[in-house]
Amino acid sequence: MSKPSVFNVKVDRFSENQTERKIDLVAVEEPLEIRLGFGKKEERVQRAITVTMRTPGNDYELATGLLFNEGIIKSYDDIADIHFCQDTGKQEEAENVVRVELAYEITPNLLPLERNFYTNSSCGVCGKTSIDSLEIRDCAIIPPAKPVLSRATLTSLPEKLRKSQSVFEHTGGLHASALFRPDGDLVIMREDIGRHNALDKLIGAMVFERKIPLYNYLLLVSGRASFELVQKSVVAGIPIMAAVGAPSSLAVDLAERFGITLVGFLKENYFNIYSHPSRVIA
Repeated sequence: MSKPSVFNVKVDRFSENQTERKIDLVAVEEPLEIRLGFGKKEERVQRAITVTMRTPGNDYELATGLLFNEGIIKSYDDIADIHFCQDTGKQEEAENVVRVELAYEITPNLLPLERNFYTNSSCGVCGKTSIDSLEIRDCAIIPPAKPVLSRATLTSLPEKLRKSQSVFEHTGGLHASALFRPDGDLVIMREDIGRHNALDKLIGAMVFERKIPLYNYLLLVSGRASFELVQKSVVAGIPIMAAVGAPSSLAVDLAERFGITLVGFLKENYFNIYSHPSRVIA
C-alpha cells in the first residue's frame, strides 16, 4: 500500500466570535532517500546520492526525474530496475528509500553529486547557482520559433491548473507543475510540497514514456520561476515556461541564453514575458 499524501489533524478554528474543533487535512512531508546501483553484474556498487523532503506519491518518477535532470541518466533505457528498498531495517522507512538500478553498460558520472547534496521543500538543489554549469551539458537544442500559442490560451492555464490540483484543493499546501499542449490541453500534472520535486516528478513521468525532449509542450508552475526550475526545463527541452509568481534574475538570464520563453505573474488577464516573446501571439 502506498503512503498517503494527506493527513488528518485536529485544529481549533477561530471565526469571528466562534471557536470550533475541526478535522483538517494537511499535506504529508517525509524524507525520500535515493540510492543508485551500478557496475558489472558481479561488481554492483550502491551509492546513496541524496535525500529530499517530499510528499509521498510518484516516488519512482521523482527519482528518475532527478537523475535525468542531474545528467546521471539520458533516457529510460539507462534504467534496468527501480524499486523501494526492503532492507532498511526500520518499519517507518518503508517506501522512503528508492533504489535505481542502472543498466550494466552504464557508468555514471557522479561528479555532479559528489557534494552529497541535501534538498528540502524550499531551497531547491543546493549549490546550483551557475548558468555556466549547463553550458558543458549535452542538453537538447530548443527550436527557436516553436511552439506558438495565443495570449488567450496562456491566460486560461492557471485556472486549469487549479482545477487539476486535487491535494492542493484540500490542503492549500502543495506546489504544482503541469505540462500543456499549445492548444491549452492539460497533458500531465504533478504536486509536491517541494516545487523542484513536483517538476522532477513530471519530467520523470515523461522520461518513463520516452517523450523527452519536450519540444512541443509548455510548462506551468504554481509558484515563482526559480533558477532551478528553469534549469530543469532546459535539460528537458521545454521551450515555454510560465509561472504564476515572479522570476529571479538568474532564471531570466538562463531562459534568455537557452532560448526559453519565460512568462511570469501569469493571471487571468495579465502576464509578463521576460525572454523570447515571439512564441506568444495575439
